[in-house]
Amino acid sequence: MTKQAAPRATRHYILAAGGTGGHMIPAFALAIELIARGHKVALVTDTRGEAIPGKPAGMEAFVLPAGRMDGGIVGKIRGLNAIRKGRRMALRIMREMEPACVVGFGGYPAMPTMLAAKAAGVPFVIHEQNAVLGRVNRFFAGSAAAIATAYEKIDRMPAKAADRIHLIGNPVRQEVLALRDRPFPPFFKEGLLRVLVTGGSQGARILSRVVPAGFAQLPEDLRHRLQVTQQCRPEDIEQVRAAYADSGIPAELGTYFEDMAERLADAHLFVGRAGASTIAELTAVGRPAILIPLAIAMDDHQTANAREMAEAGGARAIPEPDFTPEALAAQMTAMAEEPETLANAAHRSWICGRPDAARDLADLVESFGGTPMMDVIRMEKSQPAMAKSAAPAATKVAPRSMEERR
Repeated sequence: MTKQAAPRATRHYILAAGGTGGHMIPAFALAIELIARGHKVALVTDTRGEAIPGKPAGMEAFVLPAGRMDGGIVGKIRGLNAIRKGRRMALRIMREMEPACVVGFGGYPAMPTMLAAKAAGVPFVIHEQNAVLGRVNRFFAGSAAAIATAYEKIDRMPAKAADRIHLIGNPVRQEVLALRDRPFPPFFKEGLLRVLVTGGSQGARILSRVVPAGFAQLPEDLRHRLQVTQQCRPEDIEQVRAAYADSGIPAELGTYFEDMAERLADAHLFVGRAGASTIAELTAVGRPAILIPLAIAMDDHQTANAREMAEAGGARAIPEPDFTPEALAAQMTAMAEEPETLANAAHRSWICGRPDAARDLADLVESFGGTPMMDVIRMEKSQPAMAKSAAPAATKVAPRSMEERR
């Protein structure tokens, strides 16, 4: 008689994230992995996080108020009241769901849920996407069961947390991860040079101004081989179109591209910001880059994000104050004039990738909470209660299918 495998225990997990795609994308990737393992996962987010596409089907989501501690005394009082209200709602969700562990992805929207987990004695893990520990994650680092990091060197990490740090990487979207084993697109001395330019909502304006002017200053033989795809703000697109037309450079422009993953796969070079998700996707696919860290990013974390990839030889970083057409043209020429230089940078970028980040983060999360006896109890409990809203005061979000993010 064939021995049947024991059924896998179903545990409950709560993920706290919101505000930006940089927080939400790794949360979605972890949720997909945990759901695939048979677990029940809920997302607690804010109104901005609710609007970001990519939430996996089958994951409940709740919108809680989240306050920022800025804006003077009045702003701080308003922020504290929102955090207290969000904490009460999160506690109700936890009482109903009984999570084995809570995972926080940083940002102010995660704070009420993390405070609730601490008050309820639920173990929690924090995941830091950037190379500088964010302020909310810094607040909880001393009491977290584990700290998952995306980079080997993390600035502003408390010394007392050193024994709980796990180098995981940044989980990326499945459609990007699927491209990892594709070879670097053929690039020859006389062939096309395909360049992808994106800047995000905060960073596209300077790219719209500098990049077309920089490309116009390239050596003639290199400039004539360019094929540009650039994501622009709606108010900048006609100006950018005219600039490329004046220099005779073919360019496809848009405010949003549905097939961004495929465009990244076809690109020989990326020019853009150094956000955590951007770096993770570039290194997952193995694409060289010219990075312009966002100068106003909190704690200058984008400069730190670019550090590992630049030191490995997979990218060139240009500080925003030094980002001029002349500087861009010089770096572009150094990287792309010889095919082997660009191909070598692509390989060095690929080496920096951590493609198993979602799996490794799920392994780490599964290691906390949920004793064997509780697993048995959970398997025997019926689930109809979970079909109801865990916290009527929180706004429930309808599931969305995986889509391209902006």
